[in-house]
Amino acid sequence: MQQMNPKVLAIGALAGLTAVLLVYGATTQPLLFILFGALSALPILIVGLGWGNAAVITAVVVASVIGAIWQSVYFGIFTLVMTLIPAWLSHLANLARPASELGGPDHLMAWYPLSDIMLHLCGLTAATVVIVGAIMGYNADLVGQVVDAYVGALNQQSPDLQLDPIAIAKMKSLMLYTIPIAWGMIWVMMLLAAYYVAIRIVADSKHNLRPREDIPSSLRMNRNAIFVFLVAIVAIFFGGVIGLIAAAILGAFGAGFLISGFASLHFRTRGKDWRIPVLFLCYLASFLLTLPLFIILVLGLYDTRKAISLTPNKNADTSKPTNTKI
Repeated sequence: MQQMNPKVLAIGALAGLTAVLLVYGATTQPLLFILFGALSALPILIVGLGWGNAAVITAVVVASVIGAIWQSVYFGIFTLVMTLIPAWLSHLANLARPASELGGPDHLMAWYPLSDIMLHLCGLTAATVVIVGAIMGYNADLVGQVVDAYVGALNQQSPDLQLDPIAIAKMKSLMLYTIPIAWGMIWVMMLLAAYYVAIRIVADSKHNLRPREDIPSSLRMNRNAIFVFLVAIVAIFFGGVIGLIAAAILGAFGAGFLISGFASLHFRTRGKDWRIPVLFLCYLASFLLTLPLFIILVLGLYDTRKAISLTPNKNADTSKPTNTKI
């Protein structure tokens, strides 16, 4: 953990100020809510990964207090929720212990596995989607109002086009569960992208506490996440509140397995002459078709493992070999 000093606290306070401004931008620009929401995680992750717990705690407190004083208590609480996930992720990323405690060499330090960080990210994202949905009063009536407004606007533009009431009812039912799934997936992807960018920034600035990892080989989902994902698939058929909670979990963990599948694909094609065109076709097909995306998801479900990053400790003999996994 970094030493607590005025410089560290000032860096944390500056990150907190930046984060609350980005959160405010997310609330005032609904069309850019997801983008600004993900960007608000970036300064929190940077100070947490580069300057430790003291800086990130300062950033979260400053962001929440400024939000509460500047706007309202509810905005301060919302800012707190938005900044807690990246703060916790940075805390986990900085955890390390002697590799000998895990059966490894005495001269190495073992860092918290990226697969377990992914498990926390998906779980916290799902919980946040559920909490935000409850605060918003998300339910079938709200979705119905949104669909009715869309259908009304469509009818005004094209009076000759009259949608079947049965089709409208099916659309409302589908959207009710599709929206939390989409929220969970998008938030996991955006937060992981922010984590990756933050890692690159602190590594390039030489402030990283955690060593840079080879993402294609180390980014996998925890095996326990499979059971959570399968339970969510079953629970979504119960409908009601249970179904909505399951939809948020399904979206968040589904995104985790998709990302893991793409990372596995990058790792398996490494060194192949046909790697670039195959990856390009896979990404393109995944955006356009459902089947390739399902195959990548299955690959992520199949390739679950725990890769632990190892680095020499302060008193290590650097002449000894360093492994990357336990």
